[in-house]
Amino acid sequence: MKKELKAQIIENIAAQLDETPSFYVTDIEGLNAEATSKLRRACFEKQIKLLVVKNTLFYKVLEQKGIENFEQFADVMKGSSAIMFTTVANAPAKLIKEFSGENNGKPALKGAFVQDCAYIGADQLETLVGIKSREELIGDIIGMLQAPAQNVISALQSQGGGKIAGIVKTLSEKE
Repeated sequence: MKKELKAQIIENIAAQLDETPSFYVTDIEGLNAEATSKLRRACFEKQIKLLVVKNTLFYKVLEQKGIENFEQFADVMKGSSAIMFTTVANAPAKLIKEFSGENNGKPALKGAFVQDCAYIGADQLETLVGIKSREELIGDIIGMLQAPAQNVISALQSQGGGKIAGIVKTLSEKE
């Protein structure tokens, strides 16, 4: 491969990392054409970008971008590797879990870099599935913020609430 082509590939992967900072390194070796096509379609539907890249080129990108703990990926960047880029932290993990059950354990997780943390090894898949996405976290926070207000409103609307509302109304009229 020519030096110019390598530089262009490194530049493209670096741009992809800027756009989608979370990535999963997977092993898709052994998948037939039909299964690979299904995997690519599933990735497209879940807005996951799947790239098959040379391990050395991807490792150089990690080094250039200053990804924290990128050295940990040296051990997993062996053999055939496909990289899943995503903006939703747990989407690829859920896809890998679902898809590998149907296809003899492939794709297999080699490692991931999600929310500024490195996860190395297939045993980390369950941990990654459990990570909440940004939208799920926002929903949880909104739910926690709404709970106290809902408690006050329900107390005011309950049977004794008429008395409390009357007291509040009387106090507000005196001012």
